[in-house]
Amino acid sequence: MNSIFEAINRVFAFIGPLSDFLWDFPTNFSWYKNIPIIGNFSFAIILLVGSGIYFSFRIGFMQVTYFKKGIKTMTEKRAVKAGISPLAAFFLSSAMRVGPGNIIGVTGAIAVGGPGALFWMWISAFFGMAVAYMEAVLAQMFKEKKGDELVGGLPFYGRKLLGNKAWVGVFLSVLYILYALCCLPAQGFNVVSSIGRMAEIATGSSISSDSAFYYIIGGIVILATALIAFGGIKKVSRWTDLMVPIMASVYILTVLVLIFLNLNQIPYFFRSVFAGAFKPEAFFGGAFGTVLAQGVKRGLMSNEAGQGTITMSAAAADARHPCEQGIIASLGVFLDTIVICTLSGFVVVMAHCWSGADAESWMALDKLPKFTASIAELTPGTAFNAIVTFLITFCFCLFAFTCLLGMISFSEIAANRIRKSRGFITVIRVIALFVAAFGIACNIAGLELGNLWAFSDLGNILIVYFNIPIVYIGAKAVFKATRHYKKADGTLFTSAVVGRNDCTYWDELAKTSEAEK
Repeated sequence: MNSIFEAINRVFAFIGPLSDFLWDFPTNFSWYKNIPIIGNFSFAIILLVGSGIYFSFRIGFMQVTYFKKGIKTMTEKRAVKAGISPLAAFFLSSAMRVGPGNIIGVTGAIAVGGPGALFWMWISAFFGMAVAYMEAVLAQMFKEKKGDELVGGLPFYGRKLLGNKAWVGVFLSVLYILYALCCLPAQGFNVVSSIGRMAEIATGSSISSDSAFYYIIGGIVILATALIAFGGIKKVSRWTDLMVPIMASVYILTVLVLIFLNLNQIPYFFRSVFAGAFKPEAFFGGAFGTVLAQGVKRGLMSNEAGQGTITMSAAAADARHPCEQGIIASLGVFLDTIVICTLSGFVVVMAHCWSGADAESWMALDKLPKFTASIAELTPGTAFNAIVTFLITFCFCLFAFTCLLGMISFSEIAANRIRKSRGFITVIRVIALFVAAFGIACNIAGLELGNLWAFSDLGNILIVYFNIPIVYIGAKAVFKATRHYKKADGTLFTSAVVGRNDCTYWDELAKTSEAEK
């Protein structure tokens, strides 16, 4: 088996360098790199952050002005006629956004770019909230009804905005499904490895990765994933309604306790972040571009604003107006990066491991061990260390498992744009489950296929390059919808509001509402 894994690893050896090239382009060329100031910014950063700044101004910074209203709308009780509630959609999107990257992504960004990377994560998230608003509104506009479910997202609004060509929807669906398939092995690996780590903490002994324990746990994870994910979007949302609040609350409370125990380190944290954002220490090469790139790249890979990969959850909500769910989508970015990622940053920076005498040995660790080593520094020589490490690992496990469920579920929604037959959807589900099982097999074999998992980085940037231009194409309609929403004159949203004739779901909803009067 090892020879098979190693062969696969060699075949995909080119993926990592290709992904890095696309993320860094054109800063990987000296003629561009030598341009003052601009030479620090890759095209991906300009596209994502620049779009966030532009959209923020055009929608009147709704990520700030409508923040409170978004929370009120999300939490109010209402009857759901089709799809899921706005709150359930928020939890479903958070299941995808709040993933292992909130721990290992932040840790990796600080390891490479220093604490200053966290500042640029905040900046990218603030403007990313506007991008998330834009793509969520588009997902709502062009969603479709399938039985008692609502389906939509990038493949659906992409098709409508690009001339309603069937091949466009198919292409974008395939692109998303491939993206999910590339990410699933890592999530399967993370779920099983974190369960193993929790068992080791609880028993105080090490467990071999090829032991019967891992085979049993792997089988249980695959079975549980199938039972939940194969039940459709409503069943998945019921589980994410349960798991997301638990994992977010446990993680936030645990880290807050760590911060409380190390209050004297808080000034050091902010000093390091703000100083490092503009004046990187020599330890990190003194490159402003490195700090900025790490912050933006890891921030956007965590909250996924601009990728269109979370838009399926926005479309599934039974909203009263497309913009309503757009605001809620922006709140998801806030929770993911401004709250969860910041707390992870507190742990890593306050522990001093990244800059102390043992920094070199700390750098040699994998990302999750880097984080747990930081926890140990904040709880030195106490039994509390094992408790905190166990709780953080528990959260990491749920982060990965909810991502696993979300990716399979969203792949199913994307597959609906290709073909709606039950047999085809089942095939997509089985393939996704098989790929997740492959990641678990890698864990049992004691291998980490870094080259294969680099596909997720590649998938991220490719989807960004397709999604952002499509959002610009639909931007005029979103701006019109936003003006209609802000006016709040009681009129129903229809295609006519945005000067189109293809917001079919909303037109039919308006006709039904008029008939019921």
